[in-house]
Amino acid sequence: MASAKTSRDGGDGIATDSQPQTLDETNKRIVTLLQEDGRRSYVSIGKEIGLSEAAVRLRVQRMLDDGIMQIVAVTNPMDVGFKRQAMVGITVNGDIEYVARELKEISQIDYVIITAGRFDILAEIFAEDDESMLELVNRHIRKIDGIDRTELFTYMRLESQRYDWGVR
Repeated sequence: MASAKTSRDGGDGIATDSQPQTLDETNKRIVTLLQEDGRRSYVSIGKEIGLSEAAVRLRVQRMLDDGIMQIVAVTNPMDVGFKRQAMVGITVNGDIEYVARELKEISQIDYVIITAGRFDILAEIFAEDDESMLELVNRHIRKIDGIDRTELFTYMRLESQRYDWGVR
């Protein structure tokens, strides 16, 4: 998250007010450890960073509630039946934010980015096969009011997918 969040800490790792917490050094260490292993126990994290299990649990819950992080299972789409993935470059004639909101509602789109440059929006899509991808693009994405043009960049092979970039 780009915006700074504030919190007071009573010294025991537990925030003492209702303000969203800061991504302080302790929270950064927690995030880094969870990026290495999202199933790691709060007891184990606490031992490594010097907090109680309850303090770690509270910090993690607050970061989840504040939208600072998510804990999810990440799969290789190819291995779970989605044989086609693509990046879609979208040129919009009209309200870019409206188009982005509409795209977010399509379950086969895993992220939507408003960008500057050749395209107004980039969206990553996944589908079971070529026919499903054609239906997704032709009958769902291109039907959204304001979309002027789309360009598909079909993935031939997923070489790398990382989520361990850490925190700053």
